[in-house]
Amino acid sequence: MTPGGGSGPMKDCEYSQISTHSSSSPMESPHKKKKSAPKRKWEVFPGRNKFFCNGRIMMARQTGVFYLTLVLILVTSGLFFAFDCPYLSEKITPAIPAIGGILFFFVMGTLLRTSFSDPGVLPRATPDEAADLERQIGNTEDIANGSSSGGYRPPPRTKEVIINGQTVKLKYCFTCKIFRPPRASHCSLCDNCVERFDHHCPWVGNCVGKRNYRFFYMFILSLSFLTVFIFAFVITHVILRSQQTGFLNALKDSPASVLEAVVCFFSVWSIVGLSGFHTYLISSNQTTNEDIKGSWSNKRGKENYNPYSYGNIFTNCCAALCGPLSPSLIDRRGFIQPDTPQLAGPSNGITMYGATQSQSNMCDQDQCIQSTKFVLQAAATPLLQSEPSITSEELPLPGKTISGPCATLTLGQPTPPSSMPNLTSDTGLTDMIPLKEEHEGHQFLTPEEAPSPPGMLPSGSPITHSHTMHVLSLASQDSLHEDSVRGLVKLSSV
Repeated sequence: MTPGGGSGPMKDCEYSQISTHSSSSPMESPHKKKKSAPKRKWEVFPGRNKFFCNGRIMMARQTGVFYLTLVLILVTSGLFFAFDCPYLSEKITPAIPAIGGILFFFVMGTLLRTSFSDPGVLPRATPDEAADLERQIGNTEDIANGSSSGGYRPPPRTKEVIINGQTVKLKYCFTCKIFRPPRASHCSLCDNCVERFDHHCPWVGNCVGKRNYRFFYMFILSLSFLTVFIFAFVITHVILRSQQTGFLNALKDSPASVLEAVVCFFSVWSIVGLSGFHTYLISSNQTTNEDIKGSWSNKRGKENYNPYSYGNIFTNCCAALCGPLSPSLIDRRGFIQPDTPQLAGPSNGITMYGATQSQSNMCDQDQCIQSTKFVLQAAATPLLQSEPSITSEELPLPGKTISGPCATLTLGQPTPPSSMPNLTSDTGLTDMIPLKEEHEGHQFLTPEEAPSPPGMLPSGSPITHSHTMHVLSLASQDSLHEDSVRGLVKLSSV
């Protein structure tokens, strides 16, 4: 191929075409990507959690007690509907099984909603965010201490903020690499920082936090009503039967009622007590974690008060149960962004060009950019594999400085490969500019051989025809420059 309008020693030169789509192409391997199905974020979630239904269900890993809760509720309610409700609906009213069914479905719905939802997990800091935060903390500690800690892990670091006139400390989490927001805490079982952390409840198999606390409270409250309801009507059933056939015969006729009464009797106290305790917490706008630690207790001082309370029981209850539900922050069903492809470099550490780069290893981005610059400049100004130098008496080429026996290149000029001989001062200008016969048999660097810098060409795509014509036009201008220099040399010799 010859550039349009070009003449001279470049008209017989041809560029060797290299297919960039072939598996043996030397320039394809740097842009290869591993073809794999995109992963969702829940598949690589760092916390100790279980995910089901493609990330829609989120639970803690310790779910044994949760299954026990399900069994107790299902078995007790099933026995009540199977053995007690038929007799009670006939002797008293059909509303009993209807009310029991409503309570049962409400209990199961709130239990599953509490167990299968995100309690308010805070996302961990990315490596860049963690490094920046550690650097800020390190600078602050160095200024405070007057020296660097040198690998010593300092005590828990805190920040102080003012909330409604009360000073609140924000603690730094060494696991999540973040400063936890107010009322957040790190759960040791789930290994997550949870917003407005209340406690980890093994009975529901999940943490209880900002996003599922209202469902947890409605679960234990409705479970209290269901337990009291079943226990009361089981006793009523036994009493009615004992009036007809005697107490022992009544127990023999309905043995399931005995089992229901025993389970409800031993569980009603803890369930009702737990409901009352959380009713107190909601009315004062506290969490279990804050109440156990005594964060807002008057024992810490007269000026210590709860800055999150609205000062009204009704307002506190509405804020906890009827306020807007915040969205999940971890986006567990989102896709992971694919990694940026890394460029490959030679195994011996020397930049190789053209067909010599058939087997190469990964190199860092700076080295690839430098090699790309040289290849593009070499494509515009072709270099022969053996190029003699000019003497210090002759006219030097633009951009080159000749000093002493060795020729050095100024900053910004392309550096020839190490395989080329050093430039000496024993050859004239006419030897430096070869004739067109000397071009035959030499391989020139084609635009297809030049790796594309990041952001200029799409990965793995060949250089377009417009780029090729641009390089050829540069080569044509170079050939015209050689003819002009050759004419000046002949005039000077005359």
